[in-house]
Amino acid sequence: MEIKRGAELHIVSFDVPFPANYGGVVDVFYKIKALHALGCTIHLHCFEYGRVRREELNKYCSTVSYYRRDENKLNFLKKDPYVVASRANKDLLNRLQQDDLPVLIEGLHNCWLLNFLKPSDRIVMVRTHNVEHDYYTGLAKVEKNLAKRQYYKWEATKLQKFEEILKKADVLLAISPNDVAYFQSTYGKSILLPAFHSSSEVTSTTGKGPFALYHGNLAVGENIEASMYLMQEVFSKTDYPLIIAGSQPSPELVIACNQYTNVKLMANVTVEQLDTLIAEAHINILPTFQPTGIKLKLLSALFKGRFCVVNDCMVDNTGLESLCVRANTPKAFVNAIEELKNIAFTDEALHERQNVLNEHFSNTNNAEVILHQMETIGV
Repeated sequence: MEIKRGAELHIVSFDVPFPANYGGVVDVFYKIKALHALGCTIHLHCFEYGRVRREELNKYCSTVSYYRRDENKLNFLKKDPYVVASRANKDLLNRLQQDDLPVLIEGLHNCWLLNFLKPSDRIVMVRTHNVEHDYYTGLAKVEKNLAKRQYYKWEATKLQKFEEILKKADVLLAISPNDVAYFQSTYGKSILLPAFHSSSEVTSTTGKGPFALYHGNLAVGENIEASMYLMQEVFSKTDYPLIIAGSQPSPELVIACNQYTNVKLMANVTVEQLDTLIAEAHINILPTFQPTGIKLKLLSALFKGRFCVVNDCMVDNTGLESLCVRANTPKAFVNAIEELKNIAFTDEALHERQNVLNEHFSNTNNAEVILHQMETIGV
């Protein structure tokens, strides 16, 4: 079966992918836009649990179906991971079984479907957003709440076992080179599909900005850890201003920010406000202590911002190493800030960034990869 441009495709998302205001849904939403632009007819399926239905999705999808995530606590007791058990929905399965169109499953969360859709001649692809058990192990390490920490540990164990279901997929579309290596060695059938993102071109401006910026979901343990590290270990040793921006800051983060005169917290900013902050900052400073997947915040900073200062965990084996300044100790971060604060972001640096990002992180080119997989598998 050959699939031409203008193909039809089911996409099963773990969440409502608009607004595109956190890493996972950024990848899903801009993937949908890019496929739509290439003439692909999309039937979107997504789960509701806190995010409302959005008319915007109807611009790019022929149909949009919503399903209520089952957040019953009894799902914690099942052998499947909670993120999977809470999405096992008969209505979703019934809709998918009404035709034999290709299916793209976003994340391990909905891979319970593989038990019903395979084995068969039907094309089923899985977008892997992380090595999920590694991600949850990392969440457990930084979680201070004992009950939540234990949940993350249990979930990591269940996810590692459940992950074996990926053997049934036709192809695994891994988001980073490290993930490709893992999935290929474990299950085979893995190819690199770089992250989709909000930028069609590099819009970074030359010159200088007046502050450094860290951004992310400030309710998430790894982002709280990075923010606290920056305040306590780095910006306590320099008078250079830091803005920490993002959604739902934890109480401990709010308290900590008030202790530093050169730190400003901007809570629950809109996507537009965040884009402005990224563009106006002189330095986007982005440490992470969890080397999983690829951080969409790094791509956003490189497409829209000036200098990016990161640690190895953020940038290693992403193809973006040459575009960032690296620092792996508090002293190295301080030294990088002191060196960069008086240096203008130049046209030369901008052109280098354009060359690297346009080659590897073109949404159009990466949407073509999905269509090519559909054609290749279908032959």
